Amino acid sequence: MNALSLQAQFIRIRSNKLFEIFVISVIVFSALLVGAKTYEMSPTMHNITQFLDWFISAFFLTEITIRFLAEERKRNFFKNFWNIFDTLIVIVSLIPAEDADLAVIARLVRVFRVLRMISIIPELRILLVSLVKALPQLGYVMLLMFIIFYIYAAVGSTLFGTINPTLWGDITISLLTLFRVMTFEDWTDVMYETMEVYPLSWIFYLTFIFFTAFAFLNMVIGIVVNVMEQENELARKEKAALEAAEHEQEHEEEPTLSDILIHIKGLQRQVEQLSSHTTKQSRD
Repeated sequence: MNALSLQAQFIRIRSNKLFEIFVISVIVFSALLVGAKTYEMSPTMHNITQFLDWFISAFFLTEITIRFLAEERKRNFFKNFWNIFDTLIVIVSLIPAEDADLAVIARLVRVFRVLRMISIIPELRILLVSLVKALPQLGYVMLLMFIIFYIYAAVGSTLFGTINPTLWGDITISLLTLFRVMTFEDWTDVMYETMEVYPLSWIFYLTFIFFTAFAFLNMVIGIVVNVMEQENELARKEKAALEAAEHEQEHEEEPTLSDILIHIKGLQRQVEQLSSHTTKQSRD
């Protein structure tokens, strides 16, 4: 009973919203602490930040231990990808930063602590999972975009190579120039330079921008949004199924109307037996 009550306490702590908010606050504070270490500081502040860093590591170790102990079946804890991710981040972050050989690795891992917010906040998990699931569909869009890039780069290198070899000298440089045009980074300067030789070259740039920056970008956004809607719908169904299961469990524990009627009939029989026994004793 003590073990069960202790596990119930761990479950309550894990499910507590205040505890979740506090964990998120510590994650954000740890990220700010890593950023503060990039500035020059006095030896006293260095010692304070070192102490805070070890406190954060100890807190994360305690938090992951509570989550592990709150699991009914400990084996299932490591079947969850996010639990494995959090455990690895916590364990690797325990590497001592004072060691000169491991100092860089320790600092980098402490930066990645902020990624734990993804495993704690469900909405961020949905975003990341949606992005990963959208990658196969995005791959075909990226392939088509590369084909468009390659065709325009070959045309641009052929037509504009003599105008500005720095921007259009070969196909690889042309690809970089087209990426600059797609991101609207001073692309008009590139266009006006070629228009001095080819006045109609604006057609080249405008059609390229239409295909890449507008059409393909909207396709990417549409695919990601569609997958996100599917993930949100799946999450809503899982939540509804969980609430329905809990509701059924609560109703199973509550007595039904038939159970109450049976109980009332039993009480009536007991009252009748008691009254008949009392009547018999009064006659005697």
